[in-house]
Amino acid sequence: MSDEEKAYVAGFLDGDGSVMAQLVARKDYKLRYQIRVSIVFYQKTRHQDFLFWLKEQLGYGYIRERRDGMSEYTIVGIREVEFVLKLLIPFLRLKQELAHEVLRLIKAHPPQRKMTPRKLVELARLVDATARFNYSKKRSQTSDRVIEFLTENHLITPVETESD
Repeated sequence: MSDEEKAYVAGFLDGDGSVMAQLVARKDYKLRYQIRVSIVFYQKTRHQDFLFWLKEQLGYGYIRERRDGMSEYTIVGIREVEFVLKLLIPFLRLKQELAHEVLRLIKAHPPQRKMTPRKLVELARLVDATARFNYSKKRSQTSDRVIEFLTENHLITPVETESD
């Protein structure tokens, strides 16, 4: 992609896209939580040709038509999101700080089999830090929930605080 195209795509992401980091409850995970990062571009379905062009340029993700007349181009995954953010970050304006936070989270993320309870808490707190950039009304998975689960299951001990 040319710099001009990267700037155009970054502007589209700034205006009609989202960059997200989420904590996802997963029964099939040893520590019961997954860190998911994603980028989503939104467009009216009648103009979704642009999303297909974009997918061809970036090489990752999938496009789906919603029932409300909108289409979404979604890119999910640590390496995929890292590639796209590094490509676009110099051109982002509104979401540049969020992109830096998500890249920080990605850099701190170990391979899945190397995840420890303490590392999961650290990453969960980084996910919490990205939440201030988004407008989710339904966010229920937080670092506090992760800590609660890990403590109840004796996977970590609560941090002692000094009393006054």
